[in-house]
Amino acid sequence: MKEVVISAKNLTKVYKMGDVEVQALRGLSLEIYKGEVVAIVGPSGSGKSTLMNILGCLDLPTSGEYSLDGEQVANLTGDQLADIRNRKVGFVFQSFNLLSRQTALSNVELPLRYSGKTEGRKERARQALIAVGLQDRITHRPYELSGGQQQRVAIARALVNDPAIIMADEPTGNLDSKVGQEIMDLLLNLNKEHGTTLIIVTHDPRVAAQAGRTISVRDGVVEEHGL
Repeated sequence: MKEVVISAKNLTKVYKMGDVEVQALRGLSLEIYKGEVVAIVGPSGSGKSTLMNILGCLDLPTSGEYSLDGEQVANLTGDQLADIRNRKVGFVFQSFNLLSRQTALSNVELPLRYSGKTEGRKERARQALIAVGLQDRITHRPYELSGGQQQRVAIARALVNDPAIIMADEPTGNLDSKVGQEIMDLLLNLNKEHGTTLIIVTHDPRVAAQAGRTISVRDGVVEEHGL
């Protein structure tokens, strides 16, 4: 029987803009299983970024139930959200989000610092960089790296805590098609070798086609589950 790693039921998210309420999610429900590769797609304004923020514990729903790797999330405090986020989720963003003055090694160490881990921290970060093929770029800073290499650093940072889930928001969006495919191959290989659940928000049909399942979001609800 498949193990559910993400369970969302009737999620709503309402943003207040002055006197106006904007409903970003309207009773959205979905399940994602351990070890799946899932693409979340949808037009601009469909609610997919809001959904990703909630699934990644960066934000809370206005109402509904959300369970992440067996833990109920919807009513957690900010500190509790930060803790579960650091333990269970690795993030990869379109813009890389690296600290420009820090080396690749220091950037990858960051999640370990936030979690209070000290023993073997540098070695774990070094091994994560080796895993993404950057053993000869460990002491380089972001401005000394290509876009593809910076995204590899971001992936190493995402996996250094051995998270249950990696969430990638347009991970190939700032890269040319060749380098973008190299990044996709790397992410898919992490899933294949380590069983890491991979959730990718993308507008690129070539990226979505490589997922095991596609979830289409429109107007704040799941429109369809593709196989």
